[in-house]
Amino acid sequence: MDIMLSDFFQRALAGGILIGITAPLIGIFLVLRRLSMIGDTLAHVTIAGVALGFLIEVYPLGAGLVFAVLASFAIEKLRKAYKSYAELSIAIIMSGGVALASLFFTLGMGYNTDVMSYLFGSIYTLDTQDLYVVGAVTLVVVVVISLFFKEFFLLSFEEDAASVNGLPVRMLNMLITILTALVISTAIKIVGALLVSALLTIPVAISLLIARSFKSSVVLSVVISEIAVIIGLVIAGIWNLAPGATIVLLLIALLILTMAGKKGLSI
Repeated sequence: MDIMLSDFFQRALAGGILIGITAPLIGIFLVLRRLSMIGDTLAHVTIAGVALGFLIEVYPLGAGLVFAVLASFAIEKLRKAYKSYAELSIAIIMSGGVALASLFFTLGMGYNTDVMSYLFGSIYTLDTQDLYVVGAVTLVVVVVISLFFKEFFLLSFEEDAASVNGLPVRMLNMLITILTALVISTAIKIVGALLVSALLTIPVAISLLIARSFKSSVVLSVVISEIAVIIGLVIAGIWNLAPGATIVLLLIALLILTMAGKKGLSI
């Protein structure tokens, strides 16, 4: 239990709590717009940026963040070009991200171990600089969603209606995608690129089963995310388990229990 008093665990807990707020806040709009897979796409692109950061010796998380934001612009451009096949944009950018990551891996064989920590998460290695970045992203996400909550709500359910009502649909779409890029690029060091989509979608999936309104689903998804992050980190710390994997498996367990409970009540 002494691990919970250590500095590295407290930094991990702070970073996890911050991501536990932002991931479901963005995730609920992605799920409603059927863009859940954008998380995996931007995560792969972020890994390419992180690999380049190690290669040219700049702050890896910062390089990954830049790559993710640039990819978000590319996704929106491709979505406009292929309006009837919007999922193509996700597939194309994901392919490019994987290709770039593979290339940078080949060019910098010596740092492969460091990059692997971003693939599977290394929340215990968060430093003060990482926390500042995560904190800044959290502040931006919370402020922007608070300002444009109604607009994002309408856009998620009926984009055509939002356009008819005079909303700047193109700008709002870009804003959501950029916020998603920011959240994913900071979350990969906490849960890892391979698991980051789970933090975006599973709390939302649970809340949609039990919430009675959109606002309550937003609040519930954040609460569920925080419960999983805090309990998952404590369990992982005590029993020396992988933190990211523990958090995700705990979320899946909560989803199964919720579905079972809902089915039992309906019977």
